[in-house]
Amino acid sequence: MNIRLIAIDMDGTLLNEHSALTPATIAAVKEAKQRGIKIVLCSGRPLTGLRQFFAPLGLVDDGDYAITYNGAMVQRADTGAILLQHSLDYQDFRQLMQLAADIGVHAHAEDELNMYTANADISKYSVRESFLVDMPLFYRLPDTFPADKHFAKVMFIDDPAVLSAAQTKIPQHFFDDYYFVHSEPYFLEALNKNASKGNAVMDLAQRLGYDRDAVMAIGDQANDLPMIEAAGLGVAMGNAIPAVKAAAQVQTATNTEDGVAKALRQWAFTD
Repeated sequence: MNIRLIAIDMDGTLLNEHSALTPATIAAVKEAKQRGIKIVLCSGRPLTGLRQFFAPLGLVDDGDYAITYNGAMVQRADTGAILLQHSLDYQDFRQLMQLAADIGVHAHAEDELNMYTANADISKYSVRESFLVDMPLFYRLPDTFPADKHFAKVMFIDDPAVLSAAQTKIPQHFFDDYYFVHSEPYFLEALNKNASKGNAVMDLAQRLGYDRDAVMAIGDQANDLPMIEAAGLGVAMGNAIPAVKAAAQVQTATNTEDGVAKALRQWAFTD
């Protein structure tokens, strides 16, 4: 298998338990790029939450890409220009924010620049996310946005037990109309039906002229499942949830044991 593109999840995969890059990971990613392999950071984060990692990894050139918002966007790493996009329109946003209120959970929405919540008692998880991805958070009611406004995603947010119970109250037609995925136990993300890491990875691969067998994907959580299943070689982290391990062809070490670096050296560096 001649791997030409590697899609790598961030939290719990590329980053260690301290949300940091390790020297072994940095060295392996840089070597992959030197070998002509496209390394694509693939995250639920917006681009602002990835920028701090581009320079250490050497992903700062024309031709370096990132998949953001769990596949809602494919962007150039150097300029942020959007290559591919599957967004939510204003009516989607209104429906989803009303749903959050109906089932009794906090929520916020994200566009390319900001996070917005209609909850006066702003969730601690929204505050944490704002800090983590370096994105401003605003309290703003839905009817104050223009009707042509678009959003990357809406996130339902609460303590895991609260969110799990609330999820059972979501009417089936919402699951028919939107793509729902857990990126963390306290996040349930709602996206455009065509948005997923799997669709974004394969759309980018096709754009670059690579077939499925040339694509490797590495991840650990439910939002990584679509790309693990779509890639020619799906790699589960040692700390991955059981569903990801079941879907992957191979398993590497955990994110505390340089699992990504080991995966690249074992399955992508073939000489």
